[in-house]
Amino acid sequence: MLMRLHKNATTTPAIRAAIQASDESTATLIDRYGLSASTVRKWRRRDSVEDLSHTPHRLQKTLNDGQEALVVYLRTEFRLSLDDLLAVIHEFIEPSMSRSALDRMLRRHGVSRRPSPASEPSTPPKRFKAYEPGYVHIDVKYLPQMQDEDQRRYAFVAIDRATRWVYVRLMKDKSARSASAFLKALKAAAPFRITTVLTDNGKEFTDQLFASRSREPSGEHVFDQLCTALGIEHRLTPVRRPQTNGMVERFNGRITQILKTHGNPPEK
Repeated sequence: MLMRLHKNATTTPAIRAAIQASDESTATLIDRYGLSASTVRKWRRRDSVEDLSHTPHRLQKTLNDGQEALVVYLRTEFRLSLDDLLAVIHEFIEPSMSRSALDRMLRRHGVSRRPSPASEPSTPPKRFKAYEPGYVHIDVKYLPQMQDEDQRRYAFVAIDRATRWVYVRLMKDKSARSASAFLKALKAAAPFRITTVLTDNGKEFTDQLFASRSREPSGEHVFDQLCTALGIEHRLTPVRRPQTNGMVERFNGRITQILKTHGNPPEK
């Protein structure tokens, strides 16, 4: 019978058959054929003398299903190149992701080719009027806990109105301290000068809301003070009008849909 052996095989079909038929001890067979104990035991356990497939039974993945869905969304929604997408993954999702693993993942999901502007609908959605880079929308999203995580986190998201440049950072809470840390990191990472940030009226961004009433911001909130120190104008959306910050709200809504699909079941 014609048989193709693995290139690293240390035995022949005849030796394997002899091992399987022998009643001698493992030590005796090791000395006779010059094999290791694991090789002798392996062929004694098998009924066949043929090499088994070396193809992995389960595909090794760097990202979990929820993270992969988020990466695919960033690829298709923002048309990020492979290297730009890898940079986002390293910064916000998984530092150990390799370029080759990312390429294989994109091929598996059918998005190995970056979508081109020509693939957009013939009637584009209504857009904001022309803005120079630097007008940035900021919002916070409470992330459901993933199966491989031991705690829930908050995603601070910033999107530039003109360029759609996206910056994401995960925080343990949504306190004013976390908001300020996010703004400092955002300013350092942005490839343009940030002139304006638009946020909602959350306590992490402003002291405009007091109890159930709205008032003028005091300017003493730590986020406002940081904006002033950095030379950034801080604008607030009208109270109970989240659609004013709709660009980042839509992005966060999509993140929620993705993570709900792959997160833990809700607590009872």
